[in-house]
Amino acid sequence: MGVPAIHILNGPNLDLLGQREPHIYGHTTLAEIESMCRDAARGDLVFAQTNTESEMIDMIHAARESAGGIIINPAGWSFRSIAIFDALRTFEGPIIELHLSNIHARDPAHRHSLISPAATAVIAGLGAAGYPVAVQAIYGLIR
Repeated sequence: MGVPAIHILNGPNLDLLGQREPHIYGHTTLAEIESMCRDAARGDLVFAQTNTESEMIDMIHAARESAGGIIINPAGWSFRSIAIFDALRTFEGPIIELHLSNIHARDPAHRHSLISPAATAVIAGLGAAGYPVAVQAIYGLIR
């Protein structure tokens, strides 16, 4: 049996990485992060980004059918989306919640993730380097 696919799902405004608030999110683009993830992957990888909450929910539902694990950077939805939390709770495999910045050291609006209780693990504050770390970690979590 082969290595299960992993799905890396990215939320709103992450399409602007490298341009948007580089003092917080760094200078690495999402395309560069995708390349880093593909280099780290051991098998099939779905890498997607959306600025639409309903599309993110559909991507999580699709992962239920084909993914061994999910890595999700919910971005701004981390702090307000019960719908994404509920969708993640339907996924039976491991979930890594990923943040470029250390959300726990940020302003009060960016400190408390509603998504974390649905996650198996959380990676925050490693910048773009957190993505390949998450890719390696998810394989250890997939049973």
